[in-house]
Amino acid sequence: MSVVDNLNWTTILLAIGVVFIISRVNNFANGLKAVDYLAGPRVPFPLVSLPGVLLPTSWWNPGVFYVWRWRNHFYKTWGSETIAFVPWASGKPNIVTTNLEVARQVTLGGHKSSWGKPRDKTRAHLIFGMNLVSAEGELWRKHRRVVGPAFTNDLYQLVWQETYRFYNEMIEAEGWSTQDSFAVPAVQGLTFKLAVLVMGNCGFGFTFDWLEPPTTLDGSMSIQQAFHKFTKWHMLDVFFPKWVSKLPIPEFWRYQVAFNKLKDFMHAQITERRHSIQGGSPLRNDVFTMLVKANEDEEAKFRLDDEELIGNIFVMFIAGHETTAHTLAAAVGLLAVHDEIQDEVHEEIMSVIGHRDPLLSDFTKLENVVSIFYEAVRMFPAGFLIVRRTSEDTILQLPSPVGQQGTTSLPVQKGTDIIVDIVGIQNNPRYFDEHEKFKPQRWRGISNESELLSTFSIASGPRACIGRKFATLESVCFLTSLLRDWKVEPVLKLGETMEEWKKRVLDAKFVITLAVKDVPVRFVRRKSRKHRSM
Repeated sequence: MSVVDNLNWTTILLAIGVVFIISRVNNFANGLKAVDYLAGPRVPFPLVSLPGVLLPTSWWNPGVFYVWRWRNHFYKTWGSETIAFVPWASGKPNIVTTNLEVARQVTLGGHKSSWGKPRDKTRAHLIFGMNLVSAEGELWRKHRRVVGPAFTNDLYQLVWQETYRFYNEMIEAEGWSTQDSFAVPAVQGLTFKLAVLVMGNCGFGFTFDWLEPPTTLDGSMSIQQAFHKFTKWHMLDVFFPKWVSKLPIPEFWRYQVAFNKLKDFMHAQITERRHSIQGGSPLRNDVFTMLVKANEDEEAKFRLDDEELIGNIFVMFIAGHETTAHTLAAAVGLLAVHDEIQDEVHEEIMSVIGHRDPLLSDFTKLENVVSIFYEAVRMFPAGFLIVRRTSEDTILQLPSPVGQQGTTSLPVQKGTDIIVDIVGIQNNPRYFDEHEKFKPQRWRGISNESELLSTFSIASGPRACIGRKFATLESVCFLTSLLRDWKVEPVLKLGETMEEWKKRVLDAKFVITLAVKDVPVRFVRRKSRKHRSM
């Protein structure tokens, strides 16, 4: 190749580089304008993007994990509860808020709202089909009309009853009934199994026990195993083209097997229930049966198709399995380092139920137990981000800092995403004093429907999280039974202090949701415990 040819290629490459740099500068300038030059970090990539999720949190790329790692100081750095992440390498800017009033403006919806759920950011909920969580407008009302009747008082009675039954089965099956002390390397092994079985019986109407978990149609794996494999790898279908998950990689192949088995299983369950309903057979009170029945009772134009039914069941299963299991694990871990709170809640439990079986009617009297669950939800919120996108140029009203009156108007361009940082809200000193501390008493006297528990939803009434009561009753019943009978202690490594255990264990990891790391604990029998059997 001649010197002239080399010069030509060099010129071409330099020209391409200059054009690229100019395009990036132009994109960055447009991003700043789109958020009205709102203060905040200037980053290489948007938060909710593949690089934002996969790259570790660092000074140059906060990524999604910053919401946990820097939760105690990040927004103070910028002096605002609402900031803008403007990318300079690629992508559009994100406005991120930890203010509940701003969150209300973008999440409460309504036919006049310009804020909606971006389909590209809700793919994680749409793997099996459209559902109540992802739907909007008239479509949301259609789904709510069918899903709502499935959550009845009979269902809540069943949730409480089955949770207590599984607790007692766990005691016998795990060998605790003959021991005064029992250590587990990760309490999630128990909480996940409990959550799967409660959802299996109360959500799907199965009749399984602690030693016989529900399995797929061919019996090749348990539903818990299938969901574990699915939740571990399904982000492939969220951030990558579908062909990526079909590459000849063993783990990807197992993910596809789990996905297909779950889908076949759900289709078969719909068919079975539809036949029972049409044949006039006695019906169970589980969510799935009531959902199919409500759908069959609707006029044709309001009915959901099978994919939509499965989409709703999938979201409920995740809500009733993944999130509840992680929250219970966090609650146990937090209690393990707070003996005084354990003793206080034990006194309450004994004064309310003593040695008899706990009843659903006891729920309102178990204020300390409920508060422990809510505080665990606050500190480790499973649903840690909400994303909304504006369909037109609009204006947000940003409240002034604490102690000041009034608001500031923020013009926002069409197509801009705003991210509600739930971890940030639940660590915001405007709403929670000493937010870094485990203080269940902060929830005493606060309504069960309070939007301060924003991990469930920033809404009330019909738009509130439909599975909130299900999860709360299951968790409170389990914690009541457990804490009446056992004291929880941390399992320390050789030479490890309590503070070191807290730093190592009471930390977060991201799966589909935000979750506490594996929690190793020891259960020590309370002297007041008496043997009971169902």
